[in-house]
Amino acid sequence: MFVHQIKKEREENKMEKEMLKGKVAIITGASYGMGQTMAELFAEEGAAVVLTARGQEKLDKAVEEIRCRGGKAVGVVADVCSTDDTRRVFETALKEFGDVDILINNAGIGEQKIIDETDDEWMLSVMNTNLGGPMRYIREALKIFLPKNDGVIINISSVNGTRPFCGATYTSTKGALNTLTKNVAMRLIDTNIRCNAVAPGATVTPAHLANKAGEQPGGAKMLEYSGHYVYFPGPECDPMDQAYACLYLASKMGRHVKGQILQVCNGAFL
Repeated sequence: MFVHQIKKEREENKMEKEMLKGKVAIITGASYGMGQTMAELFAEEGAAVVLTARGQEKLDKAVEEIRCRGGKAVGVVADVCSTDDTRRVFETALKEFGDVDILINNAGIGEQKIIDETDDEWMLSVMNTNLGGPMRYIREALKIFLPKNDGVIINISSVNGTRPFCGATYTSTKGALNTLTKNVAMRLIDTNIRCNAVAPGATVTPAHLANKAGEQPGGAKMLEYSGHYVYFPGPECDPMDQAYACLYLASKMGRHVKGQILQVCNGAFL
Protein backbone atom coordinates (compact mmCIF):
# COMPACT_ATOMS: atom_id res chain seq x y z
CA MET A 1 0.00 0.00 0.00
CA PHE A 2 2.79 2.37 0.96
CA VAL A 3 4.75 1.56 -2.23
CA HIS A 4 1.63 2.19 -4.30
CA GLN A 5 1.21 5.58 -2.64
CA ILE A 6 4.81 6.55 -3.44
CA LYS A 7 4.39 5.54 -7.09
CA LYS A 8 1.22 7.59 -7.30
CA GLU A 9 2.95 10.65 -5.84
CA ARG A 10 5.81 10.26 -8.29
CA GLU A 11 3.42 10.25 -11.22
CA GLU A 12 1.69 13.35 -9.86
CA ASN A 13 5.04 15.13 -9.39
CA LYS A 14 5.97 14.51 -13.04
CA MET A 15 2.99 16.63 -14.03
CA GLU A 16 3.67 19.33 -11.48
CA LYS A 17 5.31 22.21 -13.33
CA GLU A 18 4.86 24.85 -10.64
CA MET A 19 6.28 23.40 -7.44
CA LEU A 20 5.15 26.33 -5.29
CA LYS A 21 1.80 27.04 -6.88
CA GLY A 22 -0.51 28.83 -4.48
CA LYS A 23 2.22 29.53 -1.93
CA VAL A 24 3.23 32.93 -0.55
CA ALA A 25 6.89 33.59 0.23
CA ILE A 26 8.59 36.43 2.08
CA ILE A 27 12.24 36.94 1.11
CA THR A 28 14.39 39.50 2.90
CA GLY A 29 17.29 41.24 1.22
CA ALA A 30 15.74 40.48 -2.15
CA SER A 31 16.55 43.54 -4.26
CA TYR A 32 19.71 42.02 -5.79
CA GLY A 33 22.06 39.03 -5.66
CA MET A 34 20.93 35.74 -4.19
CA GLY A 35 17.73 37.17 -2.71
CA GLN A 36 16.54 38.51 -6.04
CA THR A 37 17.35 35.22 -7.76
CA MET A 38 15.40 33.31 -5.12
CA ALA A 39 12.42 35.60 -5.59
CA GLU A 40 12.52 35.18 -9.37
CA LEU A 41 12.75 31.38 -9.16
CA PHE A 42 9.98 31.11 -6.59
CA ALA A 43 7.72 33.33 -8.72
CA GLU A 44 8.43 31.12 -11.75
CA GLU A 45 7.44 28.13 -9.64
CA GLY A 46 4.05 29.68 -8.91
CA ALA A 47 4.57 31.46 -5.59
CA ALA A 48 3.48 34.99 -4.85
CA VAL A 49 6.58 36.70 -3.48
CA VAL A 50 7.02 39.55 -1.02
CA LEU A 51 10.44 41.14 -1.47
CA THR A 52 12.02 43.31 1.22
CA ALA A 53 15.08 45.55 1.15
CA ARG A 54 16.18 48.89 2.53
CA GLY A 55 16.61 50.60 -0.86
CA GLN A 56 13.51 51.63 -2.81
CA GLU A 57 14.98 51.90 -6.32
CA LYS A 58 16.56 48.44 -6.60
CA LEU A 59 13.58 46.87 -4.87
CA ASP A 60 11.11 48.42 -7.30
CA LYS A 61 13.20 47.20 -10.23
CA ALA A 62 13.35 43.64 -8.89
CA VAL A 63 9.58 43.57 -8.35
CA GLU A 64 8.89 44.97 -11.79
CA GLU A 65 11.09 42.36 -13.47
CA ILE A 66 9.10 39.57 -11.81
CA ARG A 67 5.78 41.14 -12.76
CA CYS A 68 6.91 41.59 -16.37
CA ARG A 69 7.42 37.83 -16.54
CA GLY A 70 3.90 37.22 -15.30
CA GLY A 71 4.77 36.60 -11.66
CA LYS A 72 3.04 37.90 -8.56
CA ALA A 73 5.25 40.18 -6.49
CA VAL A 74 5.15 43.10 -4.11
CA GLY A 75 8.00 45.02 -2.53
CA VAL A 76 8.21 46.43 0.98
CA VAL A 77 10.99 48.81 1.98
CA ALA A 78 11.99 47.53 5.40
CA ASP A 79 14.92 47.17 7.77
CA VAL A 80 15.23 43.74 9.41
CA CYS A 81 16.54 45.51 12.52
CA SER A 82 13.12 47.11 13.04
CA THR A 83 10.36 45.18 14.81
CA ASP A 84 7.77 47.58 13.39
CA ASP A 85 9.07 47.08 9.84
CA THR A 86 8.98 43.32 10.35
CA ARG A 87 5.31 43.42 11.35
CA ARG A 88 4.53 45.66 8.40
CA VAL A 89 6.09 43.17 5.96
CA PHE A 90 3.83 40.39 7.21
CA GLU A 91 0.79 42.67 7.28
CA THR A 92 1.47 43.55 3.64
CA ALA A 93 1.79 39.90 2.68
CA LEU A 94 -1.53 39.06 4.32
CA LYS A 95 -3.24 42.07 2.77
CA GLU A 96 -1.91 41.42 -0.75
CA PHE A 97 -1.96 37.62 -0.89
CA GLY A 98 -4.01 36.41 2.09
CA ASP A 99 -1.40 34.15 3.72
CA VAL A 100 2.29 33.41 4.30
CA ASP A 101 3.72 29.94 3.68
CA ILE A 102 7.46 30.41 3.25
CA LEU A 103 10.01 32.66 4.92
CA ILE A 104 13.56 33.09 3.61
CA ASN A 105 15.86 35.07 5.90
CA ASN A 106 18.41 36.24 3.35
CA ALA A 107 19.25 39.82 4.41
CA GLY A 108 22.68 40.21 5.95
CA ILE A 109 25.84 42.27 6.25
CA GLY A 110 29.12 40.86 4.96
CA GLU A 111 32.37 42.13 6.49
CA GLN A 112 36.03 41.37 7.01
CA LYS A 113 36.94 43.23 10.21
CA ILE A 114 39.46 41.37 12.34
CA ILE A 115 38.59 41.04 16.02
CA ASP A 116 41.10 43.67 17.19
CA GLU A 117 39.49 46.25 14.89
CA THR A 118 35.89 45.39 15.76
CA ASP A 119 34.31 48.07 17.96
CA ASP A 120 31.05 47.72 19.86
CA GLU A 121 28.97 49.82 17.50
CA TRP A 122 29.95 47.74 14.47
CA MET A 123 29.62 44.44 16.32
CA LEU A 124 26.11 45.21 17.54
CA SER A 125 25.01 46.50 14.12
CA VAL A 126 26.08 43.33 12.30
CA MET A 127 24.65 41.09 15.00
CA ASN A 128 21.34 42.93 14.94
CA THR A 129 21.03 42.40 11.18
CA ASN A 130 22.47 38.93 10.67
CA LEU A 131 21.01 37.26 13.78
CA GLY A 132 18.43 39.65 15.18
CA GLY A 133 16.72 39.98 11.79
CA PRO A 134 16.05 36.25 11.35
CA MET A 135 14.88 35.97 14.96
CA ARG A 136 12.36 38.79 14.45
CA TYR A 137 11.06 37.33 11.19
CA ILE A 138 10.79 33.78 12.55
CA ARG A 139 8.94 35.04 15.59
CA GLU A 140 6.46 36.90 13.39
CA ALA A 141 6.10 34.01 10.93
CA LEU A 142 5.18 31.58 13.69
CA LYS A 143 2.14 33.72 14.50
CA ILE A 144 0.84 32.55 11.12
CA PHE A 145 2.45 29.12 10.82
CA LEU A 146 1.54 27.68 14.23
CA PRO A 147 -2.26 28.17 14.04
CA LYS A 148 -2.40 26.39 10.67
CA ASN A 149 0.36 23.89 11.56
CA ASP A 150 2.20 24.47 8.31
CA GLY A 151 5.07 26.57 6.99
CA VAL A 152 8.68 26.68 5.85
CA ILE A 153 11.55 28.70 7.32
CA ILE A 154 14.87 28.91 5.47
CA ASN A 155 17.80 30.82 6.95
CA ILE A 156 20.61 31.84 4.62
CA SER A 157 23.76 31.10 6.55
CA SER A 158 27.28 30.68 5.12
CA VAL A 159 30.18 28.28 5.02
CA ASN A 160 31.59 30.77 7.52
CA GLY A 161 29.27 29.23 10.08
CA THR A 162 31.69 26.32 10.34
CA ARG A 163 34.85 27.71 8.66
CA PRO A 164 35.11 31.26 10.02
CA PHE A 165 37.47 32.96 7.58
CA CYS A 166 35.68 36.30 7.14
CA GLY A 167 35.13 39.06 9.70
CA ALA A 168 34.90 38.23 13.41
CA THR A 169 31.31 39.41 13.82
CA TYR A 170 30.04 38.06 10.50
CA THR A 171 31.38 34.59 11.10
CA SER A 172 30.04 34.56 14.67
CA THR A 173 26.54 35.48 13.49
CA LYS A 174 26.54 32.72 10.88
CA GLY A 175 27.59 30.14 13.46
CA ALA A 176 24.81 31.44 15.70
CA LEU A 177 22.32 31.31 12.81
CA ASN A 178 23.13 27.62 12.32
CA THR A 179 22.45 27.03 16.00
CA LEU A 180 19.22 29.05 15.82
CA THR A 181 18.10 26.94 12.86
CA LYS A 182 18.46 23.74 14.85
CA ASN A 183 16.91 25.29 17.97
CA VAL A 184 13.81 26.42 16.06
CA ALA A 185 13.57 23.02 14.32
CA MET A 186 13.62 21.33 17.74
CA ARG A 187 10.88 23.62 19.03
CA LEU A 188 8.76 22.74 15.98
CA ILE A 189 9.60 19.03 15.82
CA ASP A 190 6.04 17.91 16.51
CA THR A 191 4.54 20.22 13.88
CA ASN A 192 4.41 20.39 10.09
CA ILE A 193 6.60 23.50 10.14
CA ARG A 194 10.11 22.99 8.78
CA CYS A 195 13.15 25.10 9.65
CA ASN A 196 16.41 24.62 7.75
CA ALA A 197 19.33 26.66 6.47
CA VAL A 198 21.29 26.99 3.26
CA ALA A 199 25.00 27.73 3.71
CA PRO A 200 26.42 29.23 0.51
CA GLY A 201 30.06 29.03 -0.37
CA ALA A 202 31.74 31.42 -2.81
CA THR A 203 28.84 32.66 -4.95
CA VAL A 204 29.18 35.26 -7.67
CA THR A 205 27.27 38.20 -6.23
CA PRO A 206 28.20 41.89 -5.78
CA ALA A 207 28.99 41.23 -2.12
CA HIS A 208 31.28 38.29 -2.93
CA LEU A 209 33.13 40.19 -5.64
CA ALA A 210 33.63 43.12 -3.25
CA ASN A 211 34.95 40.71 -0.65
CA LYS A 212 37.50 39.21 -3.03
CA ALA A 213 38.61 42.71 -4.01
CA GLY A 214 39.12 43.70 -0.39
CA GLU A 215 36.34 46.29 -0.60
CA GLN A 216 34.12 45.09 2.24
CA PRO A 217 34.38 46.74 5.69
CA GLY A 218 37.72 45.68 7.12
CA GLY A 219 39.32 45.38 3.70
CA ALA A 220 41.42 42.30 3.00
CA LYS A 221 43.36 42.06 6.25
CA MET A 222 41.54 38.94 7.51
CA LEU A 223 42.20 37.27 4.16
CA GLU A 224 45.91 37.67 4.82
CA TYR A 225 45.41 35.06 7.54
CA SER A 226 42.63 32.96 6.07
CA GLY A 227 42.54 33.53 2.30
CA HIS A 228 45.02 30.83 1.34
CA TYR A 229 42.78 28.28 3.09
CA VAL A 230 39.46 29.13 1.54
CA TYR A 231 39.66 29.85 -2.20
CA PHE A 232 40.36 27.20 -4.78
CA PRO A 233 40.66 27.32 -8.57
CA GLY A 234 37.39 25.51 -9.31
CA PRO A 235 34.21 27.29 -10.50
CA GLU A 236 32.36 29.42 -7.98
CA CYS A 237 28.64 28.97 -7.43
CA ASP A 238 25.95 30.94 -9.20
CA PRO A 239 23.12 32.61 -7.23
CA MET A 240 20.75 30.15 -8.89
CA ASP A 241 22.58 27.28 -7.18
CA GLN A 242 21.53 28.74 -3.83
CA ALA A 243 18.02 29.42 -5.11
CA TYR A 244 17.64 25.79 -6.20
CA ALA A 245 18.66 24.65 -2.72
CA CYS A 246 15.96 26.88 -1.25
CA LEU A 247 13.42 25.51 -3.72
CA TYR A 248 14.25 21.98 -2.59
CA LEU A 249 13.71 22.89 1.06
CA ALA A 250 10.57 24.94 0.38
CA SER A 251 8.82 22.40 -1.85
CA LYS A 252 7.47 18.94 -1.11
CA MET A 253 10.88 17.56 -2.13
CA GLY A 254 12.14 18.61 1.29
CA ARG A 255 9.01 17.75 3.23
CA HIS A 256 10.85 15.56 5.77
CA VAL A 257 13.98 17.70 6.09
CA LYS A 258 14.20 19.52 9.41
CA GLY A 259 17.01 21.26 11.26
CA GLN A 260 19.59 20.78 8.52
CA ILE A 261 22.32 23.10 7.23
CA LEU A 262 22.55 22.47 3.48
CA GLN A 263 25.99 23.61 2.30
CA VAL A 264 26.19 24.62 -1.36
CA CYS A 265 29.83 25.35 -2.18
CA ASN A 266 30.89 23.11 -5.10
CA GLY A 267 33.07 21.15 -2.69
CA ALA A 268 35.33 24.12 -1.93
CA PHE A 269 34.79 24.02 1.83
CA LEU A 270 34.65 20.36 2.70
